[in-house]
Amino acid sequence: MTVAPTHLLPQGRFQGREAFQQLVRDALATAAAEGWREIILSDADFHDWPLGERAVVESLQAWAGSGRRMTLLACQYDDVLRRHARFVQWRRTWDHLLTCRRSAAADRLDVPSVIWSPGWVLQRLDPERCNGVTGAEPERRVLQRESLNEWLHNKSSPGFPATTLGL
Repeated sequence: MTVAPTHLLPQGRFQGREAFQQLVRDALATAAAEGWREIILSDADFHDWPLGERAVVESLQAWAGSGRRMTLLACQYDDVLRRHARFVQWRRTWDHLLTCRRSAAADRLDVPSVIWSPGWVLQRLDPERCNGVTGAEPERRVLQRESLNEWLHNKSSPGFPATTLGL
């Protein structure tokens, strides 16, 4: 598989579920190839995301390593557990690299649908129709990070544990 460097990842508008899913695949493959130090994935429920696909989990496996951090933000993780078994297994293995936050009281349309990295951002402006914008412009990255920080620090709490302990 050929992986586009960050500067070759698409810039501009995208439309449709297939385009969105391919952008997620390409972004995570690029993250692995370039060794992105930090990634934030945010969505109401990750329903449309291809997180359970073998290629995506292979990209995440290649990305995972010392000094890397991934943060997930969602209203709830029920769809992740139901639809993305490979990702859930990967998450258990690499729990020490992940911070998972949950904003259960938030309106699902308010939670940002974003992939954020220090060098590139994907934002779904209309999650229902999978329309949005991507880019590497510093202003876009800073604004998205500030918005995500507000959600992560003030509007969410820990969620999606790697394992569930029972009595």
